[in-house]
Amino acid sequence: MTSSSSPGISLMQEGISYFAGSELPVVIVNISRSGPGLGGISPSQGDYFQATRGGGHGDYRVIVLAPSTVQEMYDLTCLAFDLSDKYRNPVVILGDALLGQMKEPLLRGGYHKMELPPKDWALTGAEGRQPRKIKSLYLQEGELTEHNWKLHQKYERMKKEDVHFESLRTEDAQLVIVAFGSMSRVSRTAVELARREGMKVGLFRPITLFPYPEKVLFSLSQVVKSFLTVELNTGQMVEDVRLSVGRDAEVYFYGKPPGSLPSPEEVLEEIKKYMA
Repeated sequence: MTSSSSPGISLMQEGISYFAGSELPVVIVNISRSGPGLGGISPSQGDYFQATRGGGHGDYRVIVLAPSTVQEMYDLTCLAFDLSDKYRNPVVILGDALLGQMKEPLLRGGYHKMELPPKDWALTGAEGRQPRKIKSLYLQEGELTEHNWKLHQKYERMKKEDVHFESLRTEDAQLVIVAFGSMSRVSRTAVELARREGMKVGLFRPITLFPYPEKVLFSLSQVVKSFLTVELNTGQMVEDVRLSVGRDAEVYFYGKPPGSLPSPEEVLEEIKKYMA
C-alpha cells in the first residue's frame, strides 16, 4: 500500500504498470491536488483520466474507488484491500485535498471482509513445493498475447461483479446530475435546493470509476433524457457519461478548474438552464 497526491502518483505510473502486468495486489491512495505540473495544493478532480485510463504503459486497467465522505474513505479502503486480493490487481482510491482535510464522524469496524481466494501464487519460499514465478516479461511466441487476453478477461469480470454506485431521487427525475467524490456532495445539496423549487432533479454518483457503471447509466438514459455532469476540472468523466448514454440523452457539463470550488447555488443556476 502506498499514497501520495498527484505528482507523486505520476512518478509511480511505471510501477503501477508492472504491478498490473505481474498481477500483484496493491492499494494506491491519491488525495489529488491541482495541476498540471506543480499546480497548487487546492482540491482537484483533474486526475480522473490518469486513474481510470492508466498512466503507465501497456494494455491494463486498475480498479478506481471514489469516496465522498470520511466514512467512505475508511470503508472503501477496506474494500480496496479485498478487491486487490480478489483480482490480484492494483486498486486506486481517488480522493482529493478537500476530502483529505475534512473532519467528520467516523464509525470503525463495520466492514465485513469478503471471502478471498488462497494466495497460491505468493513467493513464500519453495521448501516442499515447486518454485513459483511472478513476472511481467513474456518473450516466447504467443505468450504475451495469451497473458494480455487473460488480463482482459479479468477486467471484464470486474465489470460484472464489482460495479458500485449511488442514486438519489432519480425515479421521477427529468434531469440527473452525475458527479463523483467531493463534487457529489455539492451536487447533492444542489439537488435538494432544486427540489424545493419544484424541479425534478436527481443525482447519480459513480463509486467505482473503473469499472464504470455504464450499464446502469444507459438504463437510466432510457427514461431520463438530460444529464448534467459536474466536475472539479475542465471535463473528464463527462466523456464516460456520454459513452454510457450514447445518443439516447443530452449530456451537459459544468466544471471548474482547481483553485476555486463551485457552490450548490452555482450548480443550481446550471440546473435551471436545462430545466427551462
